[in-house]
Amino acid sequence: MTDEHDWPPPSSPPSGADGSADQPPWYPPAGPGQPGYPPPGYPPPGYPPPPGGPYGPGYGPGPGAPGYGVPGYGPGGYGQQPGWTPPPKPGLIPLRPLGFGTLIGAPFQVLRRNPKATFGSAVLVQAVVLLVSVLSLGGVTAFAVSRISMADSTDVDAVAAGSIVAIVLAALVPAAFGLLASAWLQGVIVTEVAHGTLGEKLRMRALWRGIVGRRAALLGWIAIEAAAVIVAVALIAAIVTALVLLGTAGIVLGILVGIFGALGLGVLWVWLSTKLCLVPSAIVLERASIRIAVARSWRLTDRFFWRTFGVQILVGAICTVATEIVTLPFSFALPLVLSLLAPTGDQSSVTFVVVMIVLYAVQMLVTLVIGGITSVVQSATSALIYLDLRMRKEGLDLTLIRFVEARQAGAATTSDPFAAATFGSAGPEAGAWS
Repeated sequence: MTDEHDWPPPSSPPSGADGSADQPPWYPPAGPGQPGYPPPGYPPPGYPPPPGGPYGPGYGPGPGAPGYGVPGYGPGGYGQQPGWTPPPKPGLIPLRPLGFGTLIGAPFQVLRRNPKATFGSAVLVQAVVLLVSVLSLGGVTAFAVSRISMADSTDVDAVAAGSIVAIVLAALVPAAFGLLASAWLQGVIVTEVAHGTLGEKLRMRALWRGIVGRRAALLGWIAIEAAAVIVAVALIAAIVTALVLLGTAGIVLGILVGIFGALGLGVLWVWLSTKLCLVPSAIVLERASIRIAVARSWRLTDRFFWRTFGVQILVGAICTVATEIVTLPFSFALPLVLSLLAPTGDQSSVTFVVVMIVLYAVQMLVTLVIGGITSVVQSATSALIYLDLRMRKEGLDLTLIRFVEARQAGAATTSDPFAAATFGSAGPEAGAWS
């Protein structure tokens, strides 16, 4: 029997429960990073390795020991078993199918992450549209009013009719320019979302250069949308007008047709705009033609209509409420200033004119800023829905993860991870990522 002062025990192995001595030798424990850790000869011959690696189940080497921080062992490589780790988030969004909350919040992150390129592009584009509107529509309107005021009493009706036609034609110029600006801005924001997803942050010039070659297709799609709306409204208006001309019964019927026709057009517009909201993203990122982009958007939103509609309507509601909150004070300020500066109705004073010009200029500037923010957010929403649906249906997240890992490893990444060449829909332009 060993005396209590004979510690440590002799090197002879301890006996088992049955008195035998065939168990593996026992050694005093040693901590991570110390000599003899793990013990020499462990595990003994004939014994399987312990689960969880050479350090025992669920443990990794401690700080300072070789292998500290081995991937899969948790923070610091200690105290956790290897397990599932979430996909990387190199930039704007995690590279996995997105949850509803992420789809709601990520569009605002697009604006926050790269405001100079996104918000700057939106404000610049809208400012140009506003300038064109003021110069064309405002100039023609002022000229028409002056002509009417100077016309003879016998020619007033003819001059007024010609002036109205001139104003309507002048209004088409900013409308057409607005379509071009909307197409341009959608392409810019889609490009920003794609690069932001991969952790890339481009300047405004690079974003604008990224949609070269796609502007005609984008403009064509916006023009098709506008033409469809105009034709549908004109058709309903023509039917109502024809019914009203029939007499009293026709007037009642025309009113009913107008009401139900407007409701039907509204429902049809919501359905089609939701199903086709991904067309600009497919045009820009997949280098697809309009026909192929329409088919792509229709297939991607299949079985995800209500989710797509819910995200868009909720983001749109947030933008609308924010716009109303910001612009509401001006709705009260202008009448209040009008009553204070001209209580008797005399609006010819210099002070009144200057104050009103300043207020209208401030209101226009605020409207421009709010319009830029909402246009960026809403365009980014459609682009993020596009990425989410491709991740869910086509495994785009795996393609993006491989692209990011190859880039981090220093490999050449010239192939376009968003191209749809795999699905036979991109055409000869797909395949280059710059």
